[in-house]
Amino acid sequence: MKLNAKQQKNLKILGFLAPILIFSILFVYYPFCRNLINSLYAVSDKGELLRFVGLDNFRSVFSRRDFRQFFANTLLLTAINVPVTLFLTILLGRLAMKKRRLSPVYETMFALPMSISMSAAAMIFKSMFSPTLGCVNAWLGLKLGWFESRDTALYTCVILTVWMGIGFDYLLFQSAFRGIPREILEAADLDGTGFFTRLFKIELPLISPTVFYVLCTNAVLALMTSGPMILITQGGPSRSTGTLMYMMYASGFGSSNYSLAAVVSLVAFCLTFGLTLLSFLFERKKVFYQ
Repeated sequence: MKLNAKQQKNLKILGFLAPILIFSILFVYYPFCRNLINSLYAVSDKGELLRFVGLDNFRSVFSRRDFRQFFANTLLLTAINVPVTLFLTILLGRLAMKKRRLSPVYETMFALPMSISMSAAAMIFKSMFSPTLGCVNAWLGLKLGWFESRDTALYTCVILTVWMGIGFDYLLFQSAFRGIPREILEAADLDGTGFFTRLFKIELPLISPTVFYVLCTNAVLALMTSGPMILITQGGPSRSTGTLMYMMYASGFGSSNYSLAAVVSLVAFCLTFGLTLLSFLFERKKVFYQ
């Protein structure tokens, strides 16, 4: 049977989409559905479904003190990480807006965190904040165990996550600032527009799509944070650094409690999805597309 031009075009499009559809089904949708099923069943340590328990797993998780602690830690980490990273990367992007003789030097320095893996960065920060050998205590004249103290461990992890997020976001803002039409900036200069008026009334509205993108991605990444907890603190001391993703990891890979891990991952998904929806409501009022 000979296909007409439209059918051939549709078949060609389907051929291009088929690989990503297959990978999405195998590695995104199927695991999500399987996770949803696990949250409603008692699951053995081999991953076998034993019996249907309904919402009992959710009631059990929500009644746990460590879950409430990890949930609060996740929200606190996100509430600090997102605005701090956004502020720093906007500042760095604005500083690097104009090309200068030394631009390649500081541009490389600003983007450097992007080239370092989380495991390597975790070891570097663990050494820097060591209570006895760390350079931070030496500079400040302290003997504080930054990752060992309940009062400072989570905030030290936040410093690490903020530093890790600077490189890529800086490149986005640098490109956004440099992409502002020159005639708009020249008109602002001719009108005698002050620096802050120009920044908040002209430049930031023009790069608001980039701000929105960075805000959404940073929020999702902050809610998914687990690297520093797995590599450095193991959720301690006294659960002060545990997050939902760390609880999921510890439950699933540490104790083979797949039902608990499934419930925690679904809670994290709902939290992330809800925050993303709120971000899109913000987009309607504050994001302007040229």
